[in-house]
Amino acid sequence: IQSMSPASDEHLEALVTCLASPDPELRDQFAYTRLANLLRDQRPATGQLEFLSVQLDQLLHQPDPVGVAHPFAIHALAELARTDRIEAWMSPAQRQELVDKASNYLENVSDYRGFESQVGWRHGVAHGADLAMQLTLNPALGRAQQLQLLQAIARQVAPTHAYRFGEPGRLARPVLFIARREELEQQDWQAWFEELTDPAPLQGWEAVWQDADGLARRHNLRAFALEIYLNATLSEQPGIQTLQPHALEVIQALR
Repeated sequence: IQSMSPASDEHLEALVTCLASPDPELRDQFAYTRLANLLRDQRPATGQLEFLSVQLDQLLHQPDPVGVAHPFAIHALAELARTDRIEAWMSPAQRQELVDKASNYLENVSDYRGFESQVGWRHGVAHGADLAMQLTLNPALGRAQQLQLLQAIARQVAPTHAYRFGEPGRLARPVLFIARREELEQQDWQAWFEELTDPAPLQGWEAVWQDADGLARRHNLRAFALEIYLNATLSEQPGIQTLQPHALEVIQALR
């Protein structure tokens, strides 16, 4: 790989192949870092970016027995989304396709492994949130696409797996950036936070103390709401500030 031209299709394809490696140094420290640096510092031509998008999509749909290929395909797609944010090159259809990938991935993540000493990071939820964040920062993103991403994020805010690798903070970031845009109505936010706070299938949050899954959901939801509340309290952005009462209602519902 070292001898290949950085912008060549062969070089990009080889780096994508390495994203599926169980070796964290090859996958994370070398391949992902090299891809990210290439996309940030050298900005390949549009043809190469489209080629890379196809390669990452193929990786995303290949079997992933170790559980690293899909999270790192999404992680690299976040960097690809950033290039379109910095200098638009995607068509509206291509951008919608990327929004669909981000949404579908977040809605369906079921591998909650984070860091393991032998394999390194997987962190699928956080990587999915990073892709959503890069998309929400893009001024070309429309209201319907923002709502689509919010709905996908909601699916991972409070799963029955207790987060311990910083996922609530990562999930909060795209939500805060959507709020900063001030393009959604307050009733949109009210409905979104009410859905998050719904304790179903439990009758109420007081029932969690005798339910292991409910305790994990409460832990995750409270951590997420605290992230939103703290950021909204400290922010000078009016759009972000409007999330404060919604987050506080969630925290109070969990007391």
